[in-house]
Amino acid sequence: MSVPPESRQQVRERAGFACEYCGVSDTDAGGELTIDHFQPRVFGGSDDVENLLYCCYRCNQYKADYWPDQPDQPQLWNPRHTSREEHLLLLADGNLHPITVVGQFTLRRLRLNRPALVSHRLRALSHSEEEHLLLRLRDLLILLEELYGHQVALLREHAALLEEQRALLRSLRGPDV
Repeated sequence: MSVPPESRQQVRERAGFACEYCGVSDTDAGGELTIDHFQPRVFGGSDDVENLLYCCYRCNQYKADYWPDQPDQPQLWNPRHTSREEHLLLLADGNLHPITVVGQFTLRRLRLNRPALVSHRLRALSHSEEEHLLLRLRDLLILLEELYGHQVALLREHAALLEEQRALLRSLRGPDV
């Protein structure tokens, strides 16, 4: 397939440099992923960027040139039109669970619960939790800094009040003899 470099770059950027099916990024794969026709050219698909998807080698391989040519054949999820969450639920164990017929077919066709992807999603979930905890820690540190500032101000106010009390006591005691 000969996709012009500017179209290829547009598809890559639109996809966030990650497979639009499984989420594996260029960085994860160690290089650029592939460009795939959602509707294969042999079934009338065009080279228009709206028909092009950025995907990893495995998802591209498993999808192959699938296209339903009969009304009773299952549809494949098009990540350009709907989000993954509309068809697949991410479970705590890193597996995807289908919630629609399209999700079920896509999950099976693209083998989206292959062990490497499950591990990848678990690492991403762990990283996300770590980021969340770090943000909470940052917020707590900001609150502690504010609390420390208030404590310093209160201590200064307390010191000033003590000095006023000493001065008052000295004035009540009278002149030193």
